[in-house]
Amino acid sequence: MDKLDELINKNCPNGVDRVKLGTIALINRGGNFQKKDFVKNGVPCIHYGQIYTHYNLFFDHTITYINDEAASKSKFASQNDIIMAVTSENIEDVCKSVAWLGREKVAVSGHTAIIQHNQNPKYLSYYFQSTEFYSQKVKLAHGTKVIEVTPNKLSDIMIPLPPLPVQQEIVRILDNFTELTAELTAELTAELTARNKQYEYYRNLLLKSTIPNARVLGEKRRELLLGSVAQITSGKNKKKLEVGNYPVYGSTGVIGYTDKPVYSGIRLLVARVGANCGYIQQVDGNYDVSDNTLIITLAGQINYRYMYHLLTCMRLNQYAKGGGQPLLTAGQLKAFEISIPSFEEQIRIAEILDRFDALSNDLTNGLPAEIEARRKQYEYYRDKLLTFKEAK
Repeated sequence: MDKLDELINKNCPNGVDRVKLGTIALINRGGNFQKKDFVKNGVPCIHYGQIYTHYNLFFDHTITYINDEAASKSKFASQNDIIMAVTSENIEDVCKSVAWLGREKVAVSGHTAIIQHNQNPKYLSYYFQSTEFYSQKVKLAHGTKVIEVTPNKLSDIMIPLPPLPVQQEIVRILDNFTELTAELTAELTAELTARNKQYEYYRNLLLKSTIPNARVLGEKRRELLLGSVAQITSGKNKKKLEVGNYPVYGSTGVIGYTDKPVYSGIRLLVARVGANCGYIQQVDGNYDVSDNTLIITLAGQINYRYMYHLLTCMRLNQYAKGGGQPLLTAGQLKAFEISIPSFEEQIRIAEILDRFDALSNDLTNGLPAEIEARRKQYEYYRDKLLTFKEAK
């Protein structure tokens, strides 16, 4: 029998009481300051929007401050209070909360509830993220575009209230699980970074194109203009379907479908405008291409995978012109000087880099899946730990 079971048998052998939140807490709405009241140094504050994007479960310091005038009109949370956002455009974010563990008082903005209680603050924070709590808050939410749970309605939410020693042990278990998950995520992210750096190192080594008559692994290269070995045009598709037999490619991937493909076979596509300017993708099959994308069709004896890695190495986005709307033109690409080894050497280099690319992509694709699996595992054990036999 583990420690939690022992504590439950000792402190609540007949089950755990469920009580209204309002019986163990005072719930008040936050103050009136806004983002325009932020200053570099001043009174520590938490704006309700930060709870969605910055804080997680519990925090002991702030990232923003407000001036004295705004603070005089605000309301404050003290150590161990729960600060809960009660307004959002997303029902998932309504009632996102953070336990304030800092010693100083902190100003809290409107669209929040300040929950002053006499329980373990971390236990309440974990419970407020549980599936059981979510099922109750959904029934209290109102609004369409902006969704809100009125703070005083939170008082009616029922919560399981085990004795404090039991709460403390649940917190210890969930803290450890959260820490282990964070460590694993950090390790996987570090491994991905190392793989990407390794790929970039060998790519740059094998594809050096800035040294005239460069020799890479004993292979002499020809210096050519890209336009001499490639036809470069722009896509023309401006009308895409939600459903169709063939894909329409945009600057970073499939953006729609068509029943009338314009192109077939292998080509390289380059995003020519906007934030993704310079992004490269290789496509095949039957398809069409949007008008914000350049199309590269290579001459014979030029390997597409080699050219894909070469252009990726060149980081085309650095050549984009314009500030607000970066732009690459077909004329610019045609004028780029590139280094081309023999066809056999192109294939050999492409095969090496494809292997490194595959290793990086496997980890890149696997990382979100692993993190999602860990999240679901955490949620399962969290909900299990927060489910008790109800006292009779």
